[in-house]
Amino acid sequence: MKKKKVNLKDIKSNSENGHSHNNGHNHDGSSSGFKTYIPAVISFTMLIIGIALNYFDVDFFEKWTQIVWYTIAYLPVGYPVLKEGWRSIRRGDVFTEFFLMSIATIGAFAIGEYPEGVAVMLFYSIGELFQGAAVKRAKTNIKALLDVRPNEALVYRTNNYISVSPETVAIGEKVQVRVGEKVPLDGILLSKKGSFNTAALTGESKPDSVLKGEKVFAGSINMDGVIEIQTTKEFKDSSIARILDMVQNATARKSKTELFIRKFARVYTPIVVVLAIGVTFLPYFFIDNYVFRDWLYRALIFLVISCPCALVVSIPLGYFGGLGAASNNGILFKGASFLDAITKVNTLVMDKTGTVTKGVFKIKKVKAIGYEEAEFMKYLMAMEEQSTHPIAKAILEYKIGNEYFKANKVSEIAGKGLKGAVNNKTVLVGNKSLMTTNNIQVTKETESIKESIVLVAIDEVFAGYVVIADELKEDAKETIINLHKVGITNIIMLSGDKDSITQKVASELNIEQAKGGLLPEDKLNEVELLQKNSESSRIAFIGDGINDAPVLAASDVGIAMGGLGSDVAIETADVIIQTDQPSKVVKAIKIGRSTRKIVWQNIGLAFGVKVIVLILGAGGLATMWEAVFADVGVALLAILNAVRLQKMKWD
Repeated sequence: MKKKKVNLKDIKSNSENGHSHNNGHNHDGSSSGFKTYIPAVISFTMLIIGIALNYFDVDFFEKWTQIVWYTIAYLPVGYPVLKEGWRSIRRGDVFTEFFLMSIATIGAFAIGEYPEGVAVMLFYSIGELFQGAAVKRAKTNIKALLDVRPNEALVYRTNNYISVSPETVAIGEKVQVRVGEKVPLDGILLSKKGSFNTAALTGESKPDSVLKGEKVFAGSINMDGVIEIQTTKEFKDSSIARILDMVQNATARKSKTELFIRKFARVYTPIVVVLAIGVTFLPYFFIDNYVFRDWLYRALIFLVISCPCALVVSIPLGYFGGLGAASNNGILFKGASFLDAITKVNTLVMDKTGTVTKGVFKIKKVKAIGYEEAEFMKYLMAMEEQSTHPIAKAILEYKIGNEYFKANKVSEIAGKGLKGAVNNKTVLVGNKSLMTTNNIQVTKETESIKESIVLVAIDEVFAGYVVIADELKEDAKETIINLHKVGITNIIMLSGDKDSITQKVASELNIEQAKGGLLPEDKLNEVELLQKNSESSRIAFIGDGINDAPVLAASDVGIAMGGLGSDVAIETADVIIQTDQPSKVVKAIKIGRSTRKIVWQNIGLAFGVKVIVLILGAGGLATMWEAVFADVGVALLAILNAVRLQKMKWD
């Protein structure tokens, strides 16, 4: 589904019910220094002077003087609100906080409560300024990503390197990156080696070493020497550009809690307005000593309290804080809805290769029969030089010194292995089927080996074998232990690798359910079967690439490992783990739960205080000052609570 592009500067703390919270205040922190606070300072100064003049009963400070004085004090903070309230009414959205604050403060002036009228608007304005500062702080991590976006590229054209915008560089062009500069586009390294700081992309501060021919990602910082890369993607398709686009659009996907609160506020606010009108006039019919001014004052308190500011501001800010905290930990949620969804996951399905294993073959065991190990490996490596298979690559990494054998007359036997000549000896390298076809007797111990095994025969005699295995990631075992600790005990491994290998890895990790030998459609069928058999199951799937895309899309929460290396994973998954560390999944769950906890704390705080002060206000036991606390004060407390997410640790 194509998402609407959202610019960070346009992201407000709420956007769907007219509560844009931008009444003359800057929420992205782009306004410089003291200017933002000048209106509030003027109003505050004049309010304090006016209260002092009242207190000392200065002669000239009489009724009309007071009206003029407090009106001037009111306008710097009140005019932007009055203006926005009028705009909202013209758009057909009457019951906004701008309208409520306008009516309440104008009403306070009408009954002669000038200082309280100014104070209510002043504190509302101060609340908005605090909110702006909180939003700015919550955006810090995401803005850090924007700072990583490269703004120039040194591209080789017409026998010279020239500086151009990265957007103008084509695929296949050669780009130079100097020490300390950002890599402008995704590409492959042309230089012998390079060292890169990828902290902004992966959340990991450890430098990443890259060899010639390996991938380099845009946004990485070159740490060592001048290097050259050949671009493999246009800038708009580069990893950093796509991550930025995804993060910028994350707040567009609202959580169910946010959507509910917004809809509730649209109903709740007009109901309180009607009640305020009732508080003003209904007592006339039931109370003998009815005083219009007193009941109007109580109604104005009702209006101030009814502002849904604390709810509408703090809840989106809580989710925004969660998204920022996650991105700082190398985890990208595609929206607040997935912060909620991951807290409800009770079943975790995972791929094997590239998810809990490194996806790189390594020699685990060498067994030579009738030969020294080094000599045996020279025969084997001479043959494997003719192959492009990943297993051949693992074998060729074996260190045997400077002396090598040379193979000739090498031919591939489909599905079985290789046949050739080394040192005038016939050499067979492959699986058991190759040995059986050539009447080679292998040792019985090979039959119990579950990993990939390469059998070798020299001059029609079995000469030994090499066991090749994928390695577990360093944090794989820790991940399963911690998943159990956070309450996810139903863990299932699905893999395209041989079932025997899959079962062995599952056993090492203490995963009870595992299936191997599955095609992508088989994995999808397994997940759909889980969903069908248990309606209460909330399934997260962790995969690492293109073949896992169907399951990532079908699961309740799709989590992509190593998202920087897989375009399809970025497109399909709901959560991107920017490193290859499965343990980050546990951290993602913890961040989601912390965010949800803070959001519900804010909801409880806002509702609880508002209900208490509404009751006190209706009974004449609360003044406008308590009403200000119930609205602006609670909003500030909720904002400060949400900001806590930025300081939390989830280890």
